[in-house]
Amino acid sequence: MIITIDGPAAAGKGTISAYLSNKYRLAYFDTGMVYRAVGLQMVLTATDLQNTTAAFKIAKELTFPQMMELSLHPDFRSDIGGSAASVVSAYPEVRAALLDMQKNFALNPVFADGKPAKGVVYDGRDTGTVICPNADLKLFITASTEVRAKRRYKEFLQKGLITTYQKVLADMIERDKRDSNRANAPLKPADDAVVIDTSDLDIAAVLAYITPLVEAKL
Repeated sequence: MIITIDGPAAAGKGTISAYLSNKYRLAYFDTGMVYRAVGLQMVLTATDLQNTTAAFKIAKELTFPQMMELSLHPDFRSDIGGSAASVVSAYPEVRAALLDMQKNFALNPVFADGKPAKGVVYDGRDTGTVICPNADLKLFITASTEVRAKRRYKEFLQKGLITTYQKVLADMIERDKRDSNRANAPLKPADDAVVIDTSDLDIAAVLAYITPLVEAKL
């Protein structure tokens, strides 16, 4: 069972992916982690994010342990890590270096402890269009920019990260523009994806809508 969940930042992909992974005992692959790892490594080493050669080198040499170590950094999930990931993910060389790892996971999915799983939930931006175009179920989760910015701002405050709503909103607008207009794998729903706008829905309502879709595929 392969489920892909794509969409812009703070639309609810992570919460939905984690729920489905736990409920149906499927592995969970947050594909954004690989790009956050590359982007954050560039930030931490004061490397220009526009340096495509350096970005490719970091992506090519990235290992799973390195990615997990970087994920512990406070900026990994901050707007700094998110913005850096959005920049480097637009580089074809970086995407090519990381694509095989993401695709191959569906062939032999495993849980975090290394035990084999019977399927995987992919959380990303092009998992239904590029990584697993033959997925059993494709979802595209979205919401208005303002709603998503408020959600992300609240998350940052809860984590003790210092920022402002205006900055989060500006960064999100820029990130959406960059992700949607990139030449390689732009952010968009797959032709056969189920599109869900969560702007006016709580998580319970979203899951109540999605669960029957998953059950129908099992």
